[in-house]
Amino acid sequence: MVEHPRSLAIHNIDLLEDGRQIKDGLIVIEQGVIRFAGQRSECALEEHHVTLDGKGWFAAPGFIDLQLNGAYGVDFSSDPGRINEVAARLPESGVTAFLATMITSPLDEYPDKLRAVMAAQAEAAEATTVHNPAARVLGAHLEGPFLNPEMPGAHQPELFIQPIVENLQKLNPLEVVRLMTLAVEMPGGMEAASWLQARGVIAAIGHSNATAEQGLQAFSEGVGYVTHLFNAMLPLHHRQPGLVGATLGSNPVRCGLIVDGIHLHPLVVKLVYQCLGAGRLTLVTDAMAAMGMPPGDYQIGGQAVRVTSSDARLQDGRLAGSVLRMDQAVRNMVAFSGCSLAEAVRMAATTPAEVLGIDDRFGHLKSGYPADIVLLDGSMQVQATIIGGNVLFAREWENKLTTC
Repeated sequence: MVEHPRSLAIHNIDLLEDGRQIKDGLIVIEQGVIRFAGQRSECALEEHHVTLDGKGWFAAPGFIDLQLNGAYGVDFSSDPGRINEVAARLPESGVTAFLATMITSPLDEYPDKLRAVMAAQAEAAEATTVHNPAARVLGAHLEGPFLNPEMPGAHQPELFIQPIVENLQKLNPLEVVRLMTLAVEMPGGMEAASWLQARGVIAAIGHSNATAEQGLQAFSEGVGYVTHLFNAMLPLHHRQPGLVGATLGSNPVRCGLIVDGIHLHPLVVKLVYQCLGAGRLTLVTDAMAAMGMPPGDYQIGGQAVRVTSSDARLQDGRLAGSVLRMDQAVRNMVAFSGCSLAEAVRMAATTPAEVLGIDDRFGHLKSGYPADIVLLDGSMQVQATIIGGNVLFAREWENKLTTC
């Protein structure tokens, strides 16, 4: 962490807020909270502020990754006790908050894994009394074990089980689970989605053979998110539109996209963006342990993965997550879809916050919100990441700091 005063004013910078670009902007941070975010002409700086000249830069709300399996050599499914090691480095990629994602495991292993997520949250909360040392652990995303064996992806289908209440009740402590991906078309799947949502868990459809009719039924009953659209589900067909068609034709269902150029062709990314827009898309990395590491041999959920400079695959060639960073996902989204940087940032920050129902606290540059901010240069490279008013990552920027 880079030590800087907790009273900081960033001026001469363009703000990226809710899909819009505000030119000649100003952000004032005091005691870890945004006190002002808007046009420079609307706020007078006080003498005690340290100021940062952000000429040529953009300020964005911190990125939120809803699907992160691990990074920097750590696989959350195999070693959840090391979540905060990853959290400490995620600000390098502009990520200020994330869900620790775990792929399908034996049912009796979930209590220990979930307690590890809760411990990571408690450790971070205790540290916050002094400073915020890492990206925020928002909870767990369980991708499995209630998936369709016909759409396993990188999961081990022999570990899939039926989503009956008896099995759901073994996911303890359930309160740390924020998002669960399941196949609603499996026997008991619709009922399981309702059971989860009644207990505060967001149910998402993924690794699914759901038909369009089954998807539409799930959406009508409150399921509002689809995990990594197109991947591990029936392809879009003009007579059998499937879950993809149901998602593209439904409002206001949101979905995740893995924009690494491998999981989805760039043209598909562009088409989805044109159909749904930034308010219904979340950029996710689906990153695994090799993200931020050199090519080589790694693991995901106990399975061997061979990683090159561009992708991660099981021994049989199936994709096994990605090595995508969130800042690269933002750049890719702009390049693939032609959207604005402000819209790509919305997909990486604001829309994920809306999915989790925390957009009243995160995902915006607004007065009263925690100062979770990413500063990007004109090439969309991360220059600094601020969490709770603390600068956790910064490139050479000392020459931009002055005292008002």
